[in-house]
Amino acid sequence: MYRASFSGLLLEWGIKVSMDGKGRYLDNIFVERLWRSVKYEEVYLKAYSNGSEARRGIDAYLELYNRERPHQSLDYRTPAQVFASGRPFGCLSGPGIGLIIS
Repeated sequence: MYRASFSGLLLEWGIKVSMDGKGRYLDNIFVERLWRSVKYEEVYLKAYSNGSEARRGIDAYLELYNRERPHQSLDYRTPAQVFASGRPFGCLSGPGIGLIIS
């Protein structure tokens, strides 16, 4: 039930849901890379006291990740710069490139 309602919400916002079929591993690779960065560069280095503190820390990290930290895969630009260029999906090929996570 949760999965169906979550998927419905994504579809309402025009987000393509890919759970199986061709390209599935590519969909997941970008998210896995993001969460690896979040864990090793933020979460594992901090000893959060509670969920609120964790939320603030991760929010700040994602702001840095999206707006200040250049990414080699984006030709040393930030995701925000790529997105603002008006061609977020044209910079590289593959699903998920150029998405800003917040």
